[in-house]
Amino acid sequence: MADGDTPADIYADSFCRLPMPDRETMDDRSKAAYDRLADPNTQSRVGLQGPGTIQLHSNKVSEHSSGLNRYLRTEAGFDEDVLELAILVAAREMDSKFEWAAHEPAAIDAGVPAETIDVVRFKKPTDGLSETETLIIEFGRQLFRERRIDADRYAAARALFGDKRLVDFVILITQYSATALVLRAFDMQPKAGLDYNLPVEEV
Repeated sequence: MADGDTPADIYADSFCRLPMPDRETMDDRSKAAYDRLADPNTQSRVGLQGPGTIQLHSNKVSEHSSGLNRYLRTEAGFDEDVLELAILVAAREMDSKFEWAAHEPAAIDAGVPAETIDVVRFKKPTDGLSETETLIIEFGRQLFRERRIDADRYAAARALFGDKRLVDFVILITQYSATALVLRAFDMQPKAGLDYNLPVEEV
């Protein structure tokens, strides 16, 4: 177990409430998933410390979840700035420091303006943002806060994305909200080297 200020039920090898999966006991597909997470040249932003490692304890969950994640991030056709802004909105609304820290650098690299990121980070009004940025942020805020999307906002999102990509967009933000809950349940600890600068009200 970990020491110091880390909770007593956290494993030192995985930084969460489950131990690091044993690669040698995995089937071939799970070994391949493990190796993708461990490879610094793959798409994983957090490697073996993150949701992917938790999911490896259930090989079918890992297989299907990683496949969906890969599709949404690399095959659905979202521009990188749209993709990363949507993920930040989900992270912000779920108060997910881990996801925010993992994806804020990616959003910056994708060209999301610092002012837009701060609107999301500090829950500011969207005045002055582009039409697309405003729609992504306000859509996410309404869905997570009110558990609904009003007719006008839905129509605007459908006009922007089209039917297929609108489905992909909604699945994207809800997938990352689900991941936030997984990280909470298993108490994933902060990853060294990431900047945890998302203000949240601790309970």
